[in-house]
Amino acid sequence: MISLIIAILVLVVLPLGLALAAVSDLFTMTIPNWISAALLACFLVLAPLSGLAWSEIGINIMAGLAVFGVCFALFAMNVMGGGDAKLLTAAAVWFGFNHSLLVFLVAVGYVGGAVTLLFLLLRSQANSVMAMGIPLPASLVTARKIPYGIAIAIGGFLTFEQAPIYSLAIKTFQ
Repeated sequence: MISLIIAILVLVVLPLGLALAAVSDLFTMTIPNWISAALLACFLVLAPLSGLAWSEIGINIMAGLAVFGVCFALFAMNVMGGGDAKLLTAAAVWFGFNHSLLVFLVAVGYVGGAVTLLFLLLRSQANSVMAMGIPLPASLVTARKIPYGIAIAIGGFLTFEQAPIYSLAIKTFQ
C-alpha cells in the first residue's frame, strides 16, 4: 500500500508542479520559487522511497547542477528568466544525467520555439483577436518576455515517461 502511494506521488508531483508553473507564468509572467523548491524537495523525498539508488540520486542532483550552471549563465546574459532557470533545474533533477535529460531539454527547446512563435503571432494580432471578443491575458498582449515556463511544462509532460523514476513508479502497477 505504501509503495502504491509513493508511485502515485511520483507520477503526479512533477506534472502538477509543471502545470502550476505554466499557469502562473502565463497569467503573471512569474514562476513562484515555492514551486521549484517543492519539486526539488519532493524528488529528494520520493526518490529513495521509490527505489532509486543513492548513486543514481547523486547523479540526478549533478544533472540539476549542470542545468543550473547553464541556466545561470543564460540568466546573467538576460536570455532566460530566473524563474524559468529554477524550474528547468528542478525538473532536470527528476530526469537525471542520462538520455532522458537530453530528450527533455530538446523537447523544451522545440516547444519553446513553437510557444515563442505563437506568442509573437498573438501579440502581432492582439487587436484583431480582442475585437472578436476573445479575452487575452495581459502577458500575451503587453509583456515583452515569453512565458517559457509553458514550454518547460509541455516538454516535461511529453518526456516524463523517459525518466528513470517514472519507470520505477510504473513497475508498481505491473
